[in-house]
Amino acid sequence: MASALIYLFVVLAVAAVIYLLASLVFGRGEQLGPLPPGSTPTRLPPADIGGADVRALRFQQVVRGYKASEVDWVLERLAGEIDDLHGRIAVLERQLDAAGQQLQESRAGRPDEPEG
Repeated sequence: MASALIYLFVVLAVAAVIYLLASLVFGRGEQLGPLPPGSTPTRLPPADIGGADVRALRFQQVVRGYKASEVDWVLERLAGEIDDLHGRIAVLERQLDAAGQQLQESRAGRPDEPEG
């Protein structure tokens, strides 16, 4: 009976030493405290999202994957940015078409000069 108690004491002492060493080496596992509810570590610039910004995105992981609200927020931002870019492209294409028509009208309005 005494040998069993000594064995149990030694096992508990070794486990406690290993636990303390692991706690000192690895800390509590987090660099910062937990985020307040409703906040996110996901960051995007306010405008002009680039490919590097999207590649640098990191989402908070939860039990079953990524936090859905963060992914939805990023997708909404990217969709808005894409819509904005398509709008800019459409405006530039209209301006290019108008400039092309003006150039054709100015060429059509002037008679060709005879060669000398």
